[in-house]
Parts: sequence; C-alpha cells; structure tokens
Amino acid sequence: MLELAPLLVSALILGLLGGGHCLGMCGGLMGALTLAIPPEQRGRRLQLLLAYNLGRILSYSLAGLLLGLAGWAIAGSKAEVAMRTMAALLLIAMGLYLAGWWSGLTRIEALGRGLWRHIQPLTRRFMPVTSVPKAVVLGGLWGWLPCGLVYSTLLWASSQGNAVNSALLMLAFGLGTWPVLLATGLAAERITTQLRKRGVRMAGGLLVILFGIWTLPGPHQHWLMGH
Repeated sequence: MLELAPLLVSALILGLLGGGHCLGMCGGLMGALTLAIPPEQRGRRLQLLLAYNLGRILSYSLAGLLLGLAGWAIAGSKAEVAMRTMAALLLIAMGLYLAGWWSGLTRIEALGRGLWRHIQPLTRRFMPVTSVPKAVVLGGLWGWLPCGLVYSTLLWASSQGNAVNSALLMLAFGLGTWPVLLATGLAAERITTQLRKRGVRMAGGLLVILFGIWTLPGPHQHWLMGH
C-alpha cells in the first residue's frame, strides 16, 4: 500500500486539476440532475447530490477494475509494454490539454459515444429522483459519459497490472473531481477561478506531462527512481 500511495496522490491530483474540464463536461448535466429533484425533496438536495457523485465515482472504480483485469492478464508480455506506452502518451496529451496547449484529447471522447447512446435512455427510468438509491444508480450511469480525461486516467490505471490497484486509482481520481462538481455558491466560484488560472493550469499540465514521461517504459525510469 505504501508503494501505491504516490500513485493514489497522483490520481487525486489528476482529478482535481481536471476539475475545469469536468465542469465543462458535467456542469450542465449536474444542473439537469439537480432539476430532476422534485420540489418536495429539495431539502435533501445535498444528500442526493452526494449520492449522484458517489454513483459516478463507483462507476469509475468498476471501469478501473474491469480494465485492470485486462492489464493483469497481459502483465509480463509485450502487450503490457504497449499498454504502458499508450497510457504514457495519453498522460502527456492530458498534460498538454490541462495546460491549454493542445485539445486533441477531447477527440478520444468520440470512442465512447456509441456506448453512451445505449446508456443515456436508461437514465430516464430514474427520474424524478425521489430517493438516495435512485440518485446513486443515476450517478453510476452518468459515470459512463464519454470523457477523454477519464479515458486517459483509466488506461493509465489499468496499466499497473493489478485490477484492485486500478480500481483504487480510479476511486482516487473520482474523489479528486468532487470539489468542483459538489461545491456551490461562492466557494465553487473561488475553486473554479483558481483552477482556471493560467499559471495553475500550466503548472498542473507540466506535472502531468512529466508523470507521463516517467510512465513511458525505458531505462530513464531506473535513473529517475534513483533520484
């Protein structure tokens, strides 16, 4: 677990730094889910919003577990090297996106639109939201919304070669996305403003790019670990 701790922190930071992207992708959906709460349930709004996000994060963890099984199955093979290389390149692309230097990462989202077309109609069955279980299930469905940031992190997590670790990394990533999507009022404005500052985005992007370079298979990893 101690060896996993730096990776968990990295996943948490990826989620936090990607908060601006989450706000753009999910902000409107979050508003729609809030409106789906009947007037008589408005007193439980915070509870239901927490339930939405719990379901979303659980779906990230489930995806991490499933794809992590694939990573575990190919551990030690040439396919593992290919997966780690692809994960590293996607991390670098994510860093470029977070820094505002290249937005090609968003094109990856097209890969999940076919699956989302089948999942989206299911969401109507759980509206209006009248209970916490309904909110959790609806949030779980929301977690499959096409997102290049999630896909990149998912592939990186699955390249660890351990399904449980992959699920834990996606759980940490999901927790990192909570502040922007849960905060309300002035606090939300402050968080969003800080995350959108060019200096913060560039610094975060550079950190993710360096992490991507470290993830690339090669002799440089041993040198970096030694320092």
